[in-house]
Amino acid sequence: EKVRFVERYIYNRMEHVRFDSDVGRYEGFTPYGECSARHWNSDPDWMENRRSAVDWFCRSWY
Repeated sequence: EKVRFVERYIYNRMEHVRFDSDVGRYEGFTPYGECSARHWNSDPDWMENRRSAVDWFCRSWY
């Protein structure tokens, strides 16, 4: 079955940043979120960790 990892950063009921394993990168929805997304997307080690989270985090609980 298809398993998906989604990480969302929400403050004051507003979503700022989201990582979706189907997309494979962070997306920013506010000026602060866009800056954070650019920073995280530019770090190859961090992105490899997030992209593999569907295996080491989601599948272990599924």
